[in-house]
Amino acid sequence: MRIRRLEIENFRGITSGEVVFQEHTLLVGGNNIGKSTVCEALELVLGPERLYRRPVIDEHDFSHGRYLDSDGQPQEICIRAVLTDLSDEQRRRFMQHLRRWDDKSLEFIDTEPDSLQSADNDHVIWALPVVFIGRYDKEEDDFVGDTFFDHPLPELDELDDEDRASLGSGRARFSSKHKRVCGFIFLRALRTGSRALSLQRGSLLDTILRLGGEGAAEMWRNALGALQDLDPAIGEIEQLKVIRDNIRARLGQFVNLAPGEDSAAFFASDLTREHLREVVRLFVATQPSSHSVPFAKQGTGSVNMLVFALLTIIADLKGDQSVIFVMEEPEIALPPHTQRRVTKYVVQQMGQSIVTSHSPYVIEQFAPDNVVILSRDGETLSGAPIDTTSVKPKTYRTQRRQFSEAILSRAVFVLEGQTEMVAVHAVSSALEQFRNDYSHIDLAGVSLFNAGNDRAVPGFAPMFKALGKRVYGMRDKLNAPDAADAIENIKLFDGFWESPETGIEEILVKEVPTYVLRNFLDEVVQRDDYPTSHPYVAEKVTDHDLPALAIKVLKARKGDAFGFGYTDIFVGQCQTEADLPDFIRDALLAINEQLQDEPELILDDAVTPGASTAEPGE
Repeated sequence: MRIRRLEIENFRGITSGEVVFQEHTLLVGGNNIGKSTVCEALELVLGPERLYRRPVIDEHDFSHGRYLDSDGQPQEICIRAVLTDLSDEQRRRFMQHLRRWDDKSLEFIDTEPDSLQSADNDHVIWALPVVFIGRYDKEEDDFVGDTFFDHPLPELDELDDEDRASLGSGRARFSSKHKRVCGFIFLRALRTGSRALSLQRGSLLDTILRLGGEGAAEMWRNALGALQDLDPAIGEIEQLKVIRDNIRARLGQFVNLAPGEDSAAFFASDLTREHLREVVRLFVATQPSSHSVPFAKQGTGSVNMLVFALLTIIADLKGDQSVIFVMEEPEIALPPHTQRRVTKYVVQQMGQSIVTSHSPYVIEQFAPDNVVILSRDGETLSGAPIDTTSVKPKTYRTQRRQFSEAILSRAVFVLEGQTEMVAVHAVSSALEQFRNDYSHIDLAGVSLFNAGNDRAVPGFAPMFKALGKRVYGMRDKLNAPDAADAIENIKLFDGFWESPETGIEEILVKEVPTYVLRNFLDEVVQRDDYPTSHPYVAEKVTDHDLPALAIKVLKARKGDAFGFGYTDIFVGQCQTEADLPDFIRDALLAINEQLQDEPELILDDAVTPGASTAEPGE
């Protein structure tokens, strides 16, 4: 089973929204775009223990905090999910609530007049629609919420007034028992440090206990009996015995106690299942210490890895039953290599994984067609997989890390090679130093992308446009005209600059003052890696000969091995904005002006001001 579509109405910062999910889905978008809201909505509609929390929802879960309309009538939160890829067991269990679903058009076909003719098409499958509804209950002065099967809908004229006014308007309830069949697990970042390794209902340990088979009821009964019969009893501790005897003697003056020493006693807990769930803790000893301590006393990274270990146990216990696994920002406390390992396991072992992240180490584990871009138009959210028709799989595989960084960026600047990357970065650093109104290209959220050669630059424009990015391009002058498709692609750039020179070295050297060239050569000639085939003796090289020599030196030390050092040193000799190479400087200033005119969109995310996503005790 997996989630295919999610519709959200009137929930937190989203008045209306729709997100389409893939088999595995990476949700990406700017800060506060709505990623956490989507995850919370999924838990409300599918989390088997979520509705046990009280209150289920509160004032701040309603868009703008408005839970009553202008006439004083309750407003409803409505979250609908469409579940597909059902197992045989799930189809048998939910058969009366299934509908035929067109997985290509992403619509139920039974609304169309010729639905019977298309019911057996290859892309038409069985799907389970479910819905969460929440609202304010005036009579109880409280907030209520529950989940229901969203098919079949009852005939309203066949319901009495009470049923029509009920929360689900006569729908059949989608209970926690039903949800457990779906196998939904949500690893929220806030939950990791306090609740995941406890035995509270819905925790990971509780999930493992429940999936492990029969015997949980006997376990609790035996544990409570063992605590009650502890030998020696807690109350036999000498200091506690003194207190117990004093209490029993004093209480006996006012209360008719039972006879014997057991009329007042100390025990290790309240001797109830719920209290044991609260107080039982997993102890762990990690190197270099061999001393066991409660899991919460471990380092944050260790706690996260403990949580991940439990997730692998759950996946194994599920066996053939697929797990719908939602994970928020695993990079918060995990080092890069662990982020990669965790994400790779989740994608390979879980039936469906839905992950939010700002880490390229996480993002690179997802294929391009599994990336869902979230966007906002006011208070309307939309999320759909990127258009992969413009992304060649081989190109994505070889440029995976660059693509991952570009996905997270606000805009992408496509350049033809490593030396150009260094030159642009160096000029941007200089502009930041020379101008108060300039934002460094990194701080502006622009990702530099190495296309590999000048002919390849135009081909990346449609790719990044499909990601909803502003995209800019720069390259050297070509020796021959572009092909027709490249000409069309160039039109897609928000800014495109082609050099009047055939090499970046000529641009750098010909557009700076003479003193910059001499200072550059004076510095690099002292380096151990200076190219001895191009000797430089300051007294013997005239100003007229400096440009040709500087070009030779830059070309001799071009590429990843030397490019950063030599190109960066060259730009570093510029002492004013006017000294910088005009071609690169003017392009960066144009990009800066465009991005300043369109600031990044900041919107309400998971909570309205004053609301909390923490669970009790967190």
